[in-house]
Parts: sequence; C-alpha cells; structure tokens
Amino acid sequence: MAFDWKHCRLDGRGILRSFAAAVLAIWVFADPRCVAEDWPRWRGPRGDGSWRGPVLPAKWPDGGLKPKWKIPIGGGYAGVTVVGSQIFVMDRRNESKREDEVPAEPEAERVLCVDADSGKIIWMHQYPVKYGNLDYGNGPRAAPTFHDGKLYTVGALGELRCLSAATGEKLWSVNYVTDLKGRLPTWGFSGSAFVDGDRLIVQPGGENGASVAALDRLTGKNVWSSLDDEAGYATPLIAEHAGHRQLILWTPSHIRSVDSLNGQPNWAVPYKITYGVAIAEPIFEQGHVIVCGYWDGSKAIRLGAKPRDAELVWEETKVLRGLMSQPLYRDGHVYLLDKQYGLTCFELLTSKKLWDDNNAMTPRGRNPQASLVWLEQPNADGQYERTDRAIILNSEGDLILTRLDRTGYHEQSRTNIIGPTWSHPAFAGDRVYARNDSELVCVELTVP
Repeated sequence: MAFDWKHCRLDGRGILRSFAAAVLAIWVFADPRCVAEDWPRWRGPRGDGSWRGPVLPAKWPDGGLKPKWKIPIGGGYAGVTVVGSQIFVMDRRNESKREDEVPAEPEAERVLCVDADSGKIIWMHQYPVKYGNLDYGNGPRAAPTFHDGKLYTVGALGELRCLSAATGEKLWSVNYVTDLKGRLPTWGFSGSAFVDGDRLIVQPGGENGASVAALDRLTGKNVWSSLDDEAGYATPLIAEHAGHRQLILWTPSHIRSVDSLNGQPNWAVPYKITYGVAIAEPIFEQGHVIVCGYWDGSKAIRLGAKPRDAELVWEETKVLRGLMSQPLYRDGHVYLLDKQYGLTCFELLTSKKLWDDNNAMTPRGRNPQASLVWLEQPNADGQYERTDRAIILNSEGDLILTRLDRTGYHEQSRTNIIGPTWSHPAFAGDRVYARNDSELVCVELTVP
C-alpha cells in the first residue's frame, strides 16, 4: 500500500515493498485515526458501499459531532468525492452571492475542488447551463469520478467533462445530447461516469445504438456504442462471472448486459419502470444481479456459464420496493430501504423477508432516502476485516452508527451533522464530508 504522509492515510494503490515500509505500516495501524481509504468515486473505492476506515466508537460523544468546517455551496444532489487532500463536488449557481467568490455565469454548473483540512476552494471550474423546466432542477446529480489524476464529471443536462484534478483545467468534453445523440431524462442525467480500464462508460440514452457508450478516457473519442433504451438514473456496474466480464445496466425498460469490451448485447430482462425511475444501482452477488424498484418491486437474475445465459429466478412486488438508496449485501442477506416499511432485510437467493425497522432509521415520507455504507475496520494485526457495522447518513442529515444482521437493525448512536439531504457523503481519513443544497461540511469521526 502507498502511504500519504501529509494526510496519514492508506490509499490502496500499491503494496509495501520494503522492510522500512512494513515497519511504517505497523506504526500507522497503531493509530486508528491514520487508517483509511479515500473515496474516489460513487459508492466508494469498490463501488459497493464499503469503506476501510479507522475504528469508530460504539457511540458518538456526548453532545454529538461538530463540523470541523463548513462552506456554502450551490444546489445539487451530486455525491462527494475525496482523494488525498482534495474534495470534489458539483453544484449549480445562478449568481455570485459573495464578494470573495469568483463571479459565476448567470446560470452555471460548477466543479469545486476544496482543501480537506481548511475548506478553502483550491480551484473552480464552471460552464454555463440553462435548466429551463428540468424537474427537481436545483443542480447536478452525478458524483465526480477520480481516476489517474483526472476527474470525470457529468452535469444534469449531459455535459461530460474530463478535468485535471490538480488544476481544474479542461482536458476534453463531450455532450450527451449534441455529441452522443442522447435523450434528456425527466430528472436529468444522474449516473456517474464509470471507468473500465482505458474506457469511460456513459449512458446518453439515445436511440439507434446510442443508449450506452464507451469512450477513450484520455481523449473522449467513441470506442463503441450500443442499445436503444432511454437512460436510467443508476450508475452501471461490472459483473465478473464464470471468467467473463459483463457490463450491467438498468434502464427504464430493461435490465441489460453487454460485453464490456465491444458493447455487444448479452441478455436482457424486460422491466418497464413507472415514470422511468430506474435509480438504485443494482448489485451483483452470489452470481445474481439484484435490481430493486418501487412500483414493480425487486428482481433477481441468475447468470450462467456463458455471457448470454441469464435466468429471472424471482420477483417480489409487495415488500421489497426500493427507490433511491442502493442496497447493501453481506453473508447471503440484502439490506434494502423499502419505500413503505423502511430498512428491510431479505435472503438474496429466495427473496424471503426477515425483518424491517418500521421506518426507525429514516422517516418514511414521500421519498425516503439514506446512504448506507459498511464499515470494514482494522484488527490488531493491521488487517481489514468485514464487520456487521454500518454508518448511515439519512435524509434528515443524521449520521447513524448501527449493526445489521439477519436478526435486525441494532442502532448504536446518531448525531445530526447537516440539514436535510439526499446526496451521498464521502468517507476518507477519519472524516465524513456531506453536502446538501446550501453547504458542504467536514466532520471528524474519531473525536475523543
């Protein structure tokens, strides 16, 4: 593992190659505040909602957790990304409201790079937009994606940009609608750009083979495009099964698989979604793709020995109805935020429901939301272990410590760190970074 001296964290991009480095690693693991991953993309380093962080207390301190800093930002639902000392977040501003800010365009989407220790803006990249009547049109929806010194951002109207993460300089740009023949969804483009080797996977949602595209991540040139479906709101994922890599996509009309190298279709399961709300990213576990929708419930698709082999093995339409929150998986069980019953546990292979929390974790409301993250924490030998602990930011801005297993939801502690939010936070170092429509906050998690 490579060690970041300044921010006392392990970024997981290499291995310890010398005795001296091994001794250093032992010292690092002795201080739990120094053990943590960055958060370089949507849903964390592995894209599965897990984080290898410091050992967190069983209960937050009396009086809760207080922000280390907070800064005003514009509107948007885009999640936060953190790499080293840099925080990346997107917002939308209609006008400059502070004299010390760089003047904005009359209406602009912005990419902000913020210093992790001070909250000061390092650089800002902006471009003009006109949202018009875009529904829920307060700002961008997609979390920035960091890879190899570059930042890939997707605006609500489909402006895809590749920026230098160090300076904010634009390296290239492509527009989903004008360049990739895409169709704007009702609530704007929401899936993050997905790095797959030398390719950047995007979903413009165009007709005639322009639904999904792979671009050269260094130049933005089209490598392949495929399918005809409109764009869903979920970020795609890679499923590695039986020696093959499949790109899994959930669109408003189908659950689909294509070859990640050339875009050739593998299989498709029809799933017509009311209002097109294909939102929560599917998960792939135990050879099964699990998709959780609201009006028509959840489905499990079992993959076979060949890429074109896939079978719908169960559907559940009454008690497993997710909306925006991506489920978590552990030891044969899935933890889903059901729109009616709250956090719900069910068996992956059978769809058998084991329990729900009766909306204890987050309020039911019209559109309940919470960001669920597994905590993987170091043991005495400095090795990360999976735990049954989760850290959750709910729609009220409450940061919750809990344990999840087949017996139930076991809340340990909660503290409010921000106002109402639907945006996914980032966890890095010993901190959480959260945002809503008006501010970005930094909160230390290991305060004595």
